[in-house]
Amino acid sequence: MGGIAALGVAYVLSQFYRSFMAVLTPALTVELGASKAELSLASGAWFAAFALLQFVVGVCLDKYGPKLTVAIMLALCGGGGALVFAVATAPWMIVVAMALLGAGCAPVLMAAMFIFAHSYPPARLAVMTSWLIAFGSAGNVAGTSPLAAAAAAFGWRHVMLAIAVVSVLTGLALMVLVRDPEIDRSAHGRFGFFGFIEALQLRKLWPLIPLVGMNYAPSVGILGLWAGPYLTDVYGANSLLIGHVTLFMAIAVVAGSLIYGPLDTIFGTRKWVAIIGNSGSVLVVAFLAFFPDRGIVSVTAAFVLIGLFGASYALIMAHARAFLPRHLMGRGITLLNFFSMGTVGIMQFLTGAVTTTATVPGKPVVAYSALFGFYAVMLGIAVVIYLFSQDARPEAMESRKARSARH
Repeated sequence: MGGIAALGVAYVLSQFYRSFMAVLTPALTVELGASKAELSLASGAWFAAFALLQFVVGVCLDKYGPKLTVAIMLALCGGGGALVFAVATAPWMIVVAMALLGAGCAPVLMAAMFIFAHSYPPARLAVMTSWLIAFGSAGNVAGTSPLAAAAAAFGWRHVMLAIAVVSVLTGLALMVLVRDPEIDRSAHGRFGFFGFIEALQLRKLWPLIPLVGMNYAPSVGILGLWAGPYLTDVYGANSLLIGHVTLFMAIAVVAGSLIYGPLDTIFGTRKWVAIIGNSGSVLVVAFLAFFPDRGIVSVTAAFVLIGLFGASYALIMAHARAFLPRHLMGRGITLLNFFSMGTVGIMQFLTGAVTTTATVPGKPVVAYSALFGFYAVMLGIAVVIYLFSQDARPEAMESRKARSARH
């Protein structure tokens, strides 16, 4: 259990690092002269590095095990990225820091899911992953009001230095506490990167891939990047107000992860739970596209619903995992995570271009209306494609049906 606890702390850091920058937007803009496009690039760099490293992570998990993979990468890249961020003097250094942080966080959730998949019954995968994500989402919470308060009291550079130390210490704890599951490393690592090609040839995964990527994009894009500029430009918000609004959204992400966890077992379907939840997200984002200046209360409520509906990642990953053979487990789940984080990274770059193109001097709502509209359209397309997927009922339910049929 000590290893799972250490992985939980590591995932708190992972969630923090992908969402903390929104609160620091005013400081980064004033002190470093960072523009919205540069902040978008930095946020996208986190997800791009995270996504690209999934191929290395997948092979390392199957060949060397989760302990070495996650401990080394988090300590070196995570701790190093936080240090670069703390001493940054120009926007390009923020981009480099975020890329390092993305690399450091790349193996955390995949290492935990690898251990879950090899150590526990398949029926528990969605619930255990959802619980880990819910616990880790405390990092999102820490990156809102608590970060804003700490930055105001001690300065954001000192806070980031402290978090760099925490990242290194967490990496050391992972090395000591995590226990690799008992598997045949020679069999699992034999095919190297070709295993990704084998996994990609599984046609049952194809209709799932767009929603694997897009279900998370509006939630993390808003929480980790656009909430700051949006609330500043449209409502004149400072760091503390941004922190308060995003705090509610971050709590909603935690709640959503917990709520989604058992729903597939309760309703006997993964596909339709994901469709209904993500359709709700489409409607709420579309509301913001049509009414971007309805008021801070309406915006906060919309952010909360987006966080709640957008927490379906573990459910969709469990849906996809049902189609993966055991010998491709590490590379299969990291391939899916590549599409998830890669899509988010691309969306961060694209949304930066969308807001820049749609900017009208003196009318900031125009740019953000285009931003939310873009999110709604892209997520809607992913939901439509997902409609063509094959459902994967929870394994526990299938086992009960099989036993009933025998009797």
